[in-house]
Amino acid sequence: MSIQVKGTVIQILKPEYGVSKAGKEWTKQEFVIETNEQFPKKVCFTLFGDKSSLLNGITEGSEVEVFFSVESRDFNGKWFHNINAWKIEPASSASASKSYPPEFLSENIPPEPADDSGNDLPF
Repeated sequence: MSIQVKGTVIQILKPEYGVSKAGKEWTKQEFVIETNEQFPKKVCFTLFGDKSSLLNGITEGSEVEVFFSVESRDFNGKWFHNINAWKIEPASSASASKSYPPEFLSENIPPEPADDSGNDLPF
């Protein structure tokens, strides 16, 4: 499952480093955006390994579009969730602005047919 969301970067957390039980080194970088909705939501995304380089050039206050997947895993009967970002793009100013439907104008209404002949519907 892949999803995308636009928002403003409000926090970039410090990278974390460690070693797995198998002896493999890992890195993790997290960042938080606030969505551009009527009721904004804060979402914390995780970047693993070399994906943390996706934050290069991104600063707090940047408008971005984040592409991500959601993953859950069970650990001792408790479920944990990851929101894994796999692509980050600067949001274009045109797409970042709200898009509303065009204004309704009376001239948009099609004219009534002048002649009813040929209309053989019974109602």
